[in-house]
Amino acid sequence: MADQSDQTPRPDQPNRTNPAERLVDLLDLERIEVDIFRGRSPNESLQRVFGGQVAGQALVAAGRTTDGERPVHSLHAYFLRPGRPGVPIVYQVERVRDGRSFTTRRVTAIQQGRTIFNLTASFHRPEDGGIEHQLPPRLDFPDPETLPTVAEEIREHLGALPEALERMARRQPFDIRYVDRLRWTAEEIKEKESDPRSAVWMRAVGPLGDDPLVHTCALTYASDMTLLDAVRIPVEPLWGERGFDMASLDHAMWFHRPFRADEWFLYDQESPISTGGRGLARGRIYDRSGALLVSVVQEGLFRPLNGPATTRPTT
Repeated sequence: MADQSDQTPRPDQPNRTNPAERLVDLLDLERIEVDIFRGRSPNESLQRVFGGQVAGQALVAAGRTTDGERPVHSLHAYFLRPGRPGVPIVYQVERVRDGRSFTTRRVTAIQQGRTIFNLTASFHRPEDGGIEHQLPPRLDFPDPETLPTVAEEIREHLGALPEALERMARRQPFDIRYVDRLRWTAEEIKEKESDPRSAVWMRAVGPLGDDPLVHTCALTYASDMTLLDAVRIPVEPLWGERGFDMASLDHAMWFHRPFRADEWFLYDQESPISTGGRGLARGRIYDRSGALLVSVVQEGLFRPLNGPATTRPTT
């Protein structure tokens, strides 16, 4: 879970206590010039700024320079340097193209004079007609209401939630429920070898309002939270002490249908390959009816913390 810790609000913003409201505030950038925005970065205990936060804020900056009538249909981004928690991030937007059907924006995120992230986003005027098809979802997944929250699984395993995790759970803007129960030890992983796949149900913990761009940027934020789980599942527990230092390298998304990020969506994730210190993960986001909403691809860097990694073939 990403720790959304206390952050001093701007004078024009209230001090929110609801995690969903805090997420909306985090995505509400300050405009300091026509195409330049400033985003807040929470003071948190993480080594680096959460990548989904930077991607979501950059997409907000891009969207705020359009006419608002063309929803984003794709984004492609690179994480260039780790961002420092607690330090504001400036987003500079380049208006690459304003065509009859498509609008293109390029965003550079700058912190303390250094570029830490860049993103290109394309916006498309909705059109009728054309080819219509969709592959069905991979499996029949259980309903989210039947699954425990991450906090409940941790409490079941540990007996109580450690104080640090308790604070994180209270500040978590998304309710996350893993379709498969978490495994907690290396022995459990050896007993039940797993394909590099993971699936979670997610939704914001409270209403996000009615601005479609906010929902798109909130889901962009959420898309970076669990996607690289699929790379790690065959080799180590998702919670507890880690054997790898990992970081997002790039991120790409394609938005197919309208959605609300404060309603349940299924995030089905898989890793087709991990080699050379890099793991590739793909995700498909569905609504409860099985309609494909968003496609996601991300590559992550994985470096062993204690000696060489243990690997095994996967099918």
